[in-house]
Amino acid sequence: MRTETTINDTYDFRIGRKLCNLPALREIGFTANRRLLDVQTLSHDCSLGEDRFQAVIRPTVTDGQRASALPFGDPRVLALFHALCLFALLPTGFANADLRVRVAELLGDDPAGYSAGRMTYDLRRLRLHRLIQRQPHSNRYRVTEDGLRTALFFTRAHARFFRTGLAFDEPLPSGNAPRVLVQASQAIDRLIEAAKLAA
Repeated sequence: MRTETTINDTYDFRIGRKLCNLPALREIGFTANRRLLDVQTLSHDCSLGEDRFQAVIRPTVTDGQRASALPFGDPRVLALFHALCLFALLPTGFANADLRVRVAELLGDDPAGYSAGRMTYDLRRLRLHRLIQRQPHSNRYRVTEDGLRTALFFTRAHARFFRTGLAFDEPLPSGNAPRVLVQASQAIDRLIEAAKLAA
């Protein structure tokens, strides 16, 4: 795969069009490419260790501040993690209102019903779990590398394994139960392999 960066309007970056501005534009392009390549690398291998997984799904204390857990499979947590994966939020970071609208949409709620206070609580949990960090001298946040890896892992594991595996809600026919259970076990093994989860 080949990635090429094109800057159509230099004023998008508050930089003029004169040739003397070329070094500044090159730095912006290289930074964008590095971030894109980092995201692509993480998206191909977003596996987590057991310790990191447990740290996310349990309460934590960071710098003397306690933050509640981010339970795996919780709809609100999954919506938060899905929102953190959105490319639209990655280049310049995001503010409370930016993420609140995205999370409300993912939950199927009206953005007006998802209060700024709820989002502040969620941002605090994400920050204390070191999944996001505040940008200096601003009220904007950026997803950390560990945060992106965790968000990708949680969303992919849920979509590829749990949501698919738990979709079989029909009762097993009594005469075929042993054969069906073997097939189900094999299907789960395949799902684990596909999701790159350790069995």
